[in-house]
Amino acid sequence: MWLIVTGEQREHITLVDAYLCYRQRFDIEHMFRFSKQRLLMTNFQTPKVEHEENWIRLVMLAYVQLWTAKDLSIHLPRPWERYLQQNSDKIVSPSTVQRDFQRIISETGKPGNSPKQARKFDWTGEG
Repeated sequence: MWLIVTGEQREHITLVDAYLCYRQRFDIEHMFRFSKQRLLMTNFQTPKVEHEENWIRLVMLAYVQLWTAKDLSIHLPRPWERYLQQNSDKIVSPSTVQRDFQRIISETGKPGNSPKQARKFDWTGEG
């Protein structure tokens, strides 16, 4: 495999920097694949660019939630994965966290209080 660094600043980029940047590409490509397949990133289509950008931001926030919940996740093998033990994975995948996310949410609870009933507002301005 050949890697080529082009541009005006190519003289200032070391081989190690080029390697480290290329290595990040692996994680980014897998994140996009997971987002498209499991978080339905490309399923929302609209003629409004703002709505599509908001959808992509929402999908990225969901991915970040899965990433931050990875330490709380328990790897529960599916019935056909009898050879795996519970919590046998050293690296928790986003799919594993997504399968366990309902349990995580039910155990951690909600971050805020329930909304309170607001007082009635008189729209006529008479009271």
